[in-house]
Amino acid sequence: MRNRAIGLWMVGAGVVGLVAGCGTGGGGEGAEYRAPRSPYGNDKPDLGGIYQAMNTANWDLEDHPMAPGAFWQLGALGGIPPGLGVVEGGAIPYQPWALERKKVNFRNRLIADVYKSDMGDPELKCYLPGVPRGNYMPYPFQIVQTDRYVLMAYTFANANRIINMENHKESSVDTWMGWSNGHWEGDTLVVEVTGFNDPVWLDRAGNFASGGLKVTERFTRSGPNIVQYEATLEDPTVFTRPWKISMPLYRNVDPKAQIIEYRCVELTEEALYGRLTKQAKPPVPPEMTPSEVPVPQPPSQGQDR
Repeated sequence: MRNRAIGLWMVGAGVVGLVAGCGTGGGGEGAEYRAPRSPYGNDKPDLGGIYQAMNTANWDLEDHPMAPGAFWQLGALGGIPPGLGVVEGGAIPYQPWALERKKVNFRNRLIADVYKSDMGDPELKCYLPGVPRGNYMPYPFQIVQTDRYVLMAYTFANANRIINMENHKESSVDTWMGWSNGHWEGDTLVVEVTGFNDPVWLDRAGNFASGGLKVTERFTRSGPNIVQYEATLEDPTVFTRPWKISMPLYRNVDPKAQIIEYRCVELTEEALYGRLTKQAKPPVPPEMTPSEVPVPQPPSQGQDR
């Protein structure tokens, strides 16, 4: 028992030390950090790399406890992990009607119907994730930078967007990812995104905005492997005032890291169109019924291996 207590104390001390190291800007992070310069000779910071948010914002932008998933059969596999919110001030400033709509969104989040665009989480249907959601989904995304454009390529649904650093103009058509115009403010990349499809889902909890949403993003390298991300959301149809989210994005330092295609469209075909097929679906998926194949066991002693 004494050894176990000592071991737990050592683990706890290690965690405290790790947190303290993160808080003090270990590894070169801090206000004095100067990022490497772009190879294009414009003296702008080089943001290139593969990044990922390490939070639960895609489940819910606000503070949220652990919760069961929609299907009890999945147990912990389908559960909702607890997490701290990323909304400055704690709560999203919804208008009264919009707060009720958010609750209805959550209730209808699993509706997979291509003819009911106002129902169902677009992530369920493998629609492009939009902005800012694409930046905090639990998948990596890559930033590729030139002097005229910045490309962001996302794992989920092979989404991507081009940020125009010159020749700014308005979107000619509304899209899932919107239209991005960017400029530099010192060492910070500032991106204004408009022209969204309606509605814009922000997470799995049903938080949303209308197609009139304007997102102003700020990307700032605060260390060798961290980009500090902020996004201000403005939508007078849905919110009482502009509000902001912020989080660090962590660069993947694995030399083999790459963006691997997550072509999820084929995973949604049964959900979206399965009711149109002639063959009836089993009430319980095969994966939830015991296999008739005996469970392999290790050989007995003396038995040939």
